[in-house]
Amino acid sequence: MAYKFTDDNFKEEVLESEIPVLVDFFATWCGPCKMMGPIIEEVAKEYEGKVKIGKLDIDESPKTTQENRIVSVPTMILFKNGAKDDMRIGAIPREELKQWIEEAIS
Repeated sequence: MAYKFTDDNFKEEVLESEIPVLVDFFATWCGPCKMMGPIIEEVAKEYEGKVKIGKLDIDESPKTTQENRIVSVPTMILFKNGAKDDMRIGAIPREELKQWIEEAIS
């Protein structure tokens, strides 16, 4: 199951994580975000223990959204060792998401 990231837990869950973290910045009103939702859930199960994968609602967590300069959703950012490693903007197919993760952890 995908993690739920918020302003309150972002530092601990993402920036201080021992393993890479993929954060899906989304909004409940965003069509492409709704398309990505089930894909994020599936991929989170597949990579459990290797990559922490979760979602952050931009409307519920404006501080983290602003700090990461999110201007479009969905935006996915991969964090490694507490720093931004790579980013994708817009909905992407499941296989492309998996390939991106594989490249990041290899």
